[in-house]
Amino acid sequence: MADSNFVDYVKIFCRSGKGGAGSAHLHRDKLTSKGGPDGGDGGKGGDVIIRGNAQLWTLIHLKYKRHVFAEDGQGGSSNNKTGAGGKDRVVEVPLGTVAKNADTGEVLFEITKHDEEKIITPGGRGGLGNTNFKSATMQTPRFAQPGEDATEGWYILELKILADVGLVGFPNAGKSTLLSVLSAARPKIANYPFTTLVPNLGIVAYRESRSFAMADIPGIIEGAHEGRGLGLRFLRHIERNAMLLFMVPADSRNVKEEYNILLGELRKYNPELLDKKRFIAISKSDLLDEELRDELNKEIGNQLPGVPRLFISSATGEGLTVLKDKLWEILNS
Repeated sequence: MADSNFVDYVKIFCRSGKGGAGSAHLHRDKLTSKGGPDGGDGGKGGDVIIRGNAQLWTLIHLKYKRHVFAEDGQGGSSNNKTGAGGKDRVVEVPLGTVAKNADTGEVLFEITKHDEEKIITPGGRGGLGNTNFKSATMQTPRFAQPGEDATEGWYILELKILADVGLVGFPNAGKSTLLSVLSAARPKIANYPFTTLVPNLGIVAYRESRSFAMADIPGIIEGAHEGRGLGLRFLRHIERNAMLLFMVPADSRNVKEEYNILLGELRKYNPELLDKKRFIAISKSDLLDEELRDELNKEIGNQLPGVPRLFISSATGEGLTVLKDKLWEILNS
């Protein structure tokens, strides 16, 4: 996915259709000069509907089409004919899209399933024709209801990537390289920080034709919850992951310190993120000889007791099969 093609935030203006007016028609034909009321009801205005589409990964199709209008309902007519309903307008979005009121920030709904539909602006009801107002004391009503007004407003659509495993780590920790090795995803990879500027999603093939989704989130730095680095823009994607795979390179200054900084940023952004299952992968372990690895493994065990961990190398493939086994076990525990 090209960086310029990934859009996870759009602001759109939606307006539903106005309800058609009821008819105040009185029946007339060549044999009837003073017939009773026969005005039909107005048609319902069209809704603006948000629909989930599992084939979409981005909101880019809405970036330059930010005004969404449904059709108005048609007015009722003689002979008790109901006006045609306005055509609905359907907006397709990726799974994991959250709709918010742009003025209040209120979350309206979330789309998490394929073909799931939610009405964001309901169409106006059609007005009643004069036939509905006929009674024993009013046999010839000469009035009808107008249609209900349309609903309109500005709304925010915000995408949070749905994935089983979210990769969490500092810039240049090897997250993109791991994703490229385990899946068919081809994120940009280079030996400098912030190579990944947008989330990347890959499907990891597992045993017996099974698979799980893994998301590479742009690197987190200290102060990300306050907007530093790439900041809050991508932290929200971690909310949708079933578990978190923390990646700390073997040549880091202090594994425990890096891990705790990452945990601290997640806690400050959303404390509920710490309820997710966690696993630590010590990446770039091919840089260590056996003695250094044993020493580091013992040190991490003392510093972070009870936290599951594994030494891996995306360059040599070391530990990757075991890593997939561990992730699958945690996801299905």
